[in-house]
Amino acid sequence: MTKQTSHEIDIVKSDTSKINAVDFDNLIFGRIFTDHMFICDFENNEWQTPKITPYQAMTMDPSARVFHYGQAVFEGMKAYKDDNGKVWLFRPEDNFNRINKSAERLAMPAFPKDYFFEGLTKLLELDNAWIKPGKGNSLYIRPFIIATDSAISASPSANYRFMIICSPARAYYTDKIQVLVAEQFSRSANGGVGFAKAAGNYAAQFYPTSLAQKRGFQQVIWTDADTHEKLEEAGTMNVFFRINDTLITAPISDRILDGVTRKSLIQLAEDNNIKVDVRPITVSEIKEASKNGTLKEIFGAGTAAVISPISAFEHREELFKLPNIENSYADTLKDKMLDIQHNLAEDKHGWRYEA
Repeated sequence: MTKQTSHEIDIVKSDTSKINAVDFDNLIFGRIFTDHMFICDFENNEWQTPKITPYQAMTMDPSARVFHYGQAVFEGMKAYKDDNGKVWLFRPEDNFNRINKSAERLAMPAFPKDYFFEGLTKLLELDNAWIKPGKGNSLYIRPFIIATDSAISASPSANYRFMIICSPARAYYTDKIQVLVAEQFSRSANGGVGFAKAAGNYAAQFYPTSLAQKRGFQQVIWTDADTHEKLEEAGTMNVFFRINDTLITAPISDRILDGVTRKSLIQLAEDNNIKVDVRPITVSEIKEASKNGTLKEIFGAGTAAVISPISAFEHREELFKLPNIENSYADTLKDKMLDIQHNLAEDKHGWRYEA
């Protein structure tokens, strides 16, 4: 990728940094934030001059439409620092395109590409010290758009705010997890907003996930809303199944997120002569494969964790355990992706973007 044309950004730098008070060896994901944030408001039917300010709380009117009608979309990205101190993003244009696709579905205005990339790269320049080198270290980046119009009429907002905040991160979801296959609740439905990174999608998952956690499971594998037979996503991640030596994952649709990690893993698998089958897969097929010994792996895939291996799943009070195998596809593909992200391996697909 090439960098975008320069535009003016109003910048107010923080007088002091919080970084020396942070224990980078014991980070809790998403709890610590860097010194600065990016803000751009949509008013009078156009995006205003972007600005970067010290990270701080905001004052909003109680009638802001985001609180009442849920117009909010977001993205998840990461920045990586290699051993030479260079900072890299991974497929950022995919994130830019997806946040605008999500925004369109929620009747929100598209954000300009030049503002997005310049704001992001300038923010990373200011908070460069927060991006720690070393494989597994990263800076999690959260762009989001919210409706800010002060009105409680049920219609799209006239005003919006686009923001980017950043949080240092280490390895996430490192232990294998046990999951419960959904039979009653659904993550999304045909014609809905399941393909969008809409805030409400995630809020709706919390209750059924909490019920699963009370039973000793860490996450839920979501099934289709019509039959609860087709396997679609795992928690907040896309999901892969390995039967014999073939990786299977559901095709994207208006119910399933077009995950950047998902499509990168598909390409990496193909690059390494791993057969990938993108097709619908059913609960009954996975249960049968587990019983006959051909089900080798299940893992979630997403930006935060990259890959989250699953050790067991339960369906209709029957528990199915996955075997422990050496040289798993999960470990192999995660390692290859991290190498590309941290500039430790060839990037033949042009995924890295120097910030």
